[in-house]
Amino acid sequence: MKVYGLKNCDTCRRALSELRAAGLAPEMIDIRADGIAEADLAAIVAAFAAGAVNRASTTWRNLPDDVRQGDPATLIAAHPTLLKRPVILHDGTWYQGWNAAVKASLIGR
Repeated sequence: MKVYGLKNCDTCRRALSELRAAGLAPEMIDIRADGIAEADLAAIVAAFAAGAVNRASTTWRNLPDDVRQGDPATLIAAHPTLLKRPVILHDGTWYQGWNAAVKASLIGR
């Protein structure tokens, strides 16, 4: 299991904590420090399309309008904090966010 996010993101930390408490061993990939592998980014964008971009983020609000029109993969590659997070890869399935549906799928809660 891989968790893509930011080490200082409260939601990412909560997800990691709950996953570990459920007996899972998630690998944290800090998208700011470690980056996102090109193949992983392509898979994330294929799974979530434009939904992979966090349009509520400060980074998004600070981008010029012409840059916002770019391809999601290009935007996230240039500005990793635009990734809507956490993104979790488990047994070949991609999950986004840490809500009740994701928790139910991953830890049965």
